[in-house]
Amino acid sequence: MGNVRDQWSRGYVKICGVTSIADAGAAVDAGADALGLIFATSTRRVTTDQAKEILKATRGSLLRCGVFRENSDDDIIEHVRSLDLDVVQLHGPLSDQLLAALKECPLRVVKALDIESDEFESFDENGVDAVLIDGPRPGSGIAHSWNRLSSRSFNVPVIAAGGIAATNVADVVAATHVWGVDCASGVETSPGVKDVGLVMDFVARARSAWAHAEG
Repeated sequence: MGNVRDQWSRGYVKICGVTSIADAGAAVDAGADALGLIFATSTRRVTTDQAKEILKATRGSLLRCGVFRENSDDDIIEHVRSLDLDVVQLHGPLSDQLLAALKECPLRVVKALDIESDEFESFDENGVDAVLIDGPRPGSGIAHSWNRLSSRSFNVPVIAAGGIAATNVADVVAATHVWGVDCASGVETSPGVKDVGLVMDFVARARSAWAHAEG
């Protein structure tokens, strides 16, 4: 997987819900660190064949993340073993058996947490590579409060998601000091259809926000 792993660092920017090679290319051209392919029930869900085409076209250009929600453990493992994924993002319960199986694969594991849920406080993050903090309706584009994040520290990188767009990404980075950001609906003309200009603007503003924070 070579140098693409260098993109796993603070200032991580992921464009999620990619459904076409053209939109994947927009993420690459914008300088995003990762793209997300959704295999859960969603208006942005991709088939295995669509995923294979996108993964082949982007191999070595950025990290490719498979997103799962309410998929069975067997379904997740089957996707991981049949596809060329760099990262998996898991919403919902994470069994010890699934985590052990994923740890045997050459990829990173991101656990999504609903900031309003009990799991946000109780989840032991030490077995995963990062946590993604989202709202109760992933992919809805609805913003949520980040207040609980100020009182909860994590031992792994934290990625912010939920209602983030170019217009507010700088505010989110400044308010939360997160390691990464994730955007789907904020860079779309319709669910699963990315707008090249919005993708470029989002990545640029996210990069600027971290440069300002570190300056």
